[in-house]
Amino acid sequence: MKTTETRTHTALHVLKGAVVKVLDARWTAGVHVKGNHGRLTLQFDRKPTPEEITRIEDLANSKITEDSLVEVTDMERTEAEALWGDAIYDLFPIPPTITRLSILHIPDWNVNACNKQHTPTTSQIGRLTITKTRHRATKRLLEISYDIK
Repeated sequence: MKTTETRTHTALHVLKGAVVKVLDARWTAGVHVKGNHGRLTLQFDRKPTPEEITRIEDLANSKITEDSLVEVTDMERTEAEALWGDAIYDLFPIPPTITRLSILHIPDWNVNACNKQHTPTTSQIGRLTITKTRHRATKRLLEISYDIK
């Protein structure tokens, strides 16, 4: 994975942590990362207000500025589930035949099973800007597009 995409993918986890704190929307339905652009799609039942989107962006950038450690640990699936329960999963299932998981953990912010590359700290991401949101009411999905600089 390219360095820019590593930063953009790590930003995805920081953004998700902010979304969980502001909207309590935790189930990821899809992700997309290309270059310095990303999109996080979550299960959510309403369109967020402009104030909520601003709070999400501000919280995400605050976490980036904190220079928080981005821990990535390879561990047995049973151990990860014992530590974090279903919080490590998204709406796209991991086959039961996979018994070891790579777990990304930003303490007090985000934990996810994720096999992508990540920056060692959040400050290496750069600045995150939410560029577009789209609520798909019939599917109960919220898409949040962002760029990093």
